[in-house]
Amino acid sequence: MSGRVSSFASLRTICGRKIIRSVAVAAALVAGIAGASAQSTTAARINAGTVGIVSGGADGTYIRIAADLANVLDGENLRVLPMIGRGSLQNLKDIMFLRGVDIGIVQMDAREQLKAESLHDDASKRLRFITRLYNEEIHIIANREITDIRQLDGKKVNIDKDGSGTNLTARLIFDKLGIKPDVTTFDQASSYAQLKSGEIEAAVYVAGRPVRAIAEFQGDGRFHLLPIPFEGEIAESYFPARFTNADYPRLVDEGKTVDTLAVGSLLAVFNWPVNSDRYNRVKRFVDSFFSRFDEFLQAGRHPKWKEVNLAADVPGWERVKPAQDWLDRAASVADKASPLADSFEDFMNSKGLSASAEQRETLFREFIAWQNDRQKANRRSARQD
Repeated sequence: MSGRVSSFASLRTICGRKIIRSVAVAAALVAGIAGASAQSTTAARINAGTVGIVSGGADGTYIRIAADLANVLDGENLRVLPMIGRGSLQNLKDIMFLRGVDIGIVQMDAREQLKAESLHDDASKRLRFITRLYNEEIHIIANREITDIRQLDGKKVNIDKDGSGTNLTARLIFDKLGIKPDVTTFDQASSYAQLKSGEIEAAVYVAGRPVRAIAEFQGDGRFHLLPIPFEGEIAESYFPARFTNADYPRLVDEGKTVDTLAVGSLLAVFNWPVNSDRYNRVKRFVDSFFSRFDEFLQAGRHPKWKEVNLAADVPGWERVKPAQDWLDRAASVADKASPLADSFEDFMNSKGLSASAEQRETLFREFIAWQNDRQKANRRSARQD
């Protein structure tokens, strides 16, 4: 009997240990699942608020604009990831086909090249824009012996890598002017070295002035920025622009100016289905960017932000829905606020009150809030009566 009791006790001990181990394993599994679930939730939240923006090369204006977007807009609910891109044409392709790219900075003339590359299909027809940005000037650095752009006919001229906005615009400009240079397609950094060695006669670069790499170009006084005429077919697609000595002291003589051309740039997106994950990412970006646009005009940001008009149309492009919705709401609020603004100004003037523009803006917002609270109180009182 005692043997059976002893055996039973041993069996109960073994079973107890197995149960304990099973419970421990189950607890670990539950904890692991819970941890994985928490990680999954966190990852989903972070990714839902992350927007990838493809820009341009490290020396250009695009990457600085994208960096400004990240510096201003990054927060708990929105993460902006600037990416170095290969130029406007490639950026359009990336927007259409590359995972992780939600928005791209591109030139206004880039979409035309999609037709030449047989990419003007359903995907390209769904390209949209958020806002027009700024004009990008066309820089042609040449030896001072070359004084007219037509002298570049037959000479070696670098126009940047294939797929870049510079490459596209340079080909279009030369074609419209009837000039046929012997083009090379090296990156910008390489072109500066080749200019100095005499391997090429000129280098073209399209970017918003001032471009740091061009301003810092050390040519021992042998080079200058070549003027581009605003004439003929060029006037249909581009804008007149001008460089001064303040822009590029080493390449524009003091007291002189250099006439050039400019092409508009914009923030491009793909027209994702409404309420899809990627549509909502763009919407979150638009709401934050438009609402906080004044912060891009502050000191320390790129001076090109001062050229941006959020409501400006772009010929041949359709604005993406979240951006158009935001502008429509803003216009509606402005229409309603106009009488209030007049009343506020009358009140300030009647009291002889003076304030800075910033103080007046703050007081006006408080005035509108007070008016809204007053109207709500009146409506509640009317319902009670």
